[in-house]
Amino acid sequence: MGAGRVVPISLDGVRDKNLMQLKKLNTALFPVRYNDKYYADALAAGEFTKLAYYSDICVGAIACRLEKKEGGVMQVYIMTLGVLAPYRGLGIGTKLLNHVIDLSSKQNIGSIYLHVQTNNEDAINFYKKFGFEITDMIKNYYTNITPPDCFVLTKFVTPSQPKK
Repeated sequence: MGAGRVVPISLDGVRDKNLMQLKKLNTALFPVRYNDKYYADALAAGEFTKLAYYSDICVGAIACRLEKKEGGVMQVYIMTLGVLAPYRGLGIGTKLLNHVIDLSSKQNIGSIYLHVQTNNEDAINFYKKFGFEITDMIKNYYTNITPPDCFVLTKFVTPSQPKK
């Protein structure tokens, strides 16, 4: 590869026809198996669930669930965000997360939150760069992985102002 060559990173929506890509990524990335409800929620979230392609190779994904809080305020739950190890550090996770943050802002969604295993310092530091804060700790959240505890990380979203 020549120096300075820019490889395009593109995002694509998750649909029935490419859902298997998300399933394969999750198998490679995460120590847990996701059930049919996870995939149904990911599909139902529409634009909030994306696959990331690096030079036309599917290398990452973000899968969200839309939730209605008391009072009808919407929030986004990031179920998973992952990038295959050889492709980390190239801005793919950043592009996926920024997509969800920007979309949340445009759709007047009040907050985005997720769970992170308490020993996953890389993930905690990644999310903090985007304004997420640790807002809670849940003991024994995970089964079959150690440690079983997680932090809840939350970002309160500022609605974007319509352009005049």
